[in-house]
Amino acid sequence: MSGATGRVKDYILNDTKKLGRPRSFDYDAALRQAMHVFWTMGYDGASLRDLKGAMGITGPSLYAAFGDKRELYLKTIDHYREAEGCAPLVAFEAEEDIAAAIRAFLVEIIDSATGHESGAKGCFLASSVATTAGQVDGVSERLQAAIAEAQARLTARFEREVETGTLPEGFPSEERAALLFDIRQGYMFRGRAGVAREELMRDLDARVALLLA
Repeated sequence: MSGATGRVKDYILNDTKKLGRPRSFDYDAALRQAMHVFWTMGYDGASLRDLKGAMGITGPSLYAAFGDKRELYLKTIDHYREAEGCAPLVAFEAEEDIAAAIRAFLVEIIDSATGHESGAKGCFLASSVATTAGQVDGVSERLQAAIAEAQARLTARFEREVETGTLPEGFPSEERAALLFDIRQGYMFRGRAGVAREELMRDLDARVALLLA
């Protein structure tokens, strides 16, 4: 019996070793740091040394938690879509008044375009990730999904206003959603080019009126 018990204990110990030690770092924080590196240096320009240094982890920890460089890159895209990239949509959906909703969406965009905690400007997807579409497997599909999701949520909000009578029957919800998304990209491009927040805010009311015309 003692021999069998010993074998069971050895099996448990070996199996536990295979599971590895608990992570000694904040997964989401490390992912954000990796995103900032890709954002500012680009996919090709970001070395594993850069990534490890910014994330504050070792090579083995990086591979164990995130996979190789490509897998880490795709995870940063997913993180941006689910967290930071959704902030304008959340602002748009939170306001009860549709004009205020559009304004909140655009203000959130302008704030992101002209200053980000990472020091980068613009949109991670539009400014950085889009340049690797067709070059890094998995990027194009994620970009297309991000566009489709954003436009679907924008369209749904406009349609809700049509149903309540705030917007007239026949209001071109899909077209206005696409236009709002394209205005978003324009703001991001201008912010990336260094246009000041004050200048981007100047014609905000006119754009809100245009979208509701």
